[in-house]
Amino acid sequence: VTVWLRRVRESGVALPRIEWRPFMLAQINSNEDESEWKAWEQSDKDTRGLLAFKVGISAMKQNDGLYDQFHINVLEAKHVDREDIGDLEILMDCAKRAGLDTERLRIEINDPSLIECIGRSHIEAVTRYGAFGVPTFVFPNGNSAFLKLIYPPKERAADIYEDLMKVMSTWDNIGEIKRPQPPWPSGVKRD
Repeated sequence: VTVWLRRVRESGVALPRIEWRPFMLAQINSNEDESEWKAWEQSDKDTRGLLAFKVGISAMKQNDGLYDQFHINVLEAKHVDREDIGDLEILMDCAKRAGLDTERLRIEINDPSLIECIGRSHIEAVTRYGAFGVPTFVFPNGNSAFLKLIYPPKERAADIYEDLMKVMSTWDNIGEIKRPQPPWPSGVKRD
């Protein structure tokens, strides 16, 4: 979704301020007793995504303006280059390329308040907005919606954005639109 939103911005559409928040898929997908086991309380090595969230929150605190590029770098490392974003050096490379102070990040990721922040964010997403996956969009009117998307072609990115934002933010009587699988995404034009 980050790549899609970047394409929308590049097309000239003004995006609202986006507040990215941690959501632990490891918690949702766990077979553990949710009342006892918390993904954010596990070790960085044992919980997929935890280290990336800690670096991400620290990056956001360090320079909110550079965070978007860091976020894009991390997603490209994971989804395009197939790198392990549980590896601190991969994350530091993403941060460095975004212009962040990596030495400061290495210190700040040890702050225990980051774990509390991740836990609070996850719990709020589930209890207040009904989140079960990413990305979940939350709108000022309280509506929330999960979106599963294949990056649309550049020439359609803005139109799709405007249509989806209207549906997700205002049409709260629509609970789900789902394409049968297969054939989706067979035949979908991609970049």
